[in-house]
Amino acid sequence: MTSLPTQQDAVTVRTFAQLLSPTERGARLARQLALHQCHAWGIPYGSEVSDAVAQIVAELAANAVTHGRVRGRDFELRLVQLDHSTDALLRIEVSDARGERRPPAPGTLPAPGSDADSGRGLLLVEALADRWSVHDREPGGKTVRAEIDLH
Repeated sequence: MTSLPTQQDAVTVRTFAQLLSPTERGARLARQLALHQCHAWGIPYGSEVSDAVAQIVAELAANAVTHGRVRGRDFELRLVQLDHSTDALLRIEVSDARGERRPPAPGTLPAPGSDADSGRGLLLVEALADRWSVHDREPGGKTVRAEIDLH
């Protein structure tokens, strides 16, 4: 007796990855590349999602350059768009080479003082992303991942 194949929902996966120099210029380029790639995938410039992506990438890339920099090692921007019949998401990942300098876990970010010059970036990521997390990266380093639901 043979079984009939079951019909499964189609899943579309698009990926983009780029190594960038751990400099202010590299961080700016990460943001520009992310916006360009999202537009190519059908997320138009100036849309709510595009604006959120721009801010999230800017914050994560700035953190990679500021806190995750290791001499001679680049940081990586990776975008993944998953489209399924029932849901879709855009995953933003920024990886750096410094694993020992990890940010606080989602939901535990301390509020900066009113006169602080920094400390608000991950609060923005937490506000704009539907989910975010920090993961170990092999052979060393960390990846900060933020996801935005598209449906």
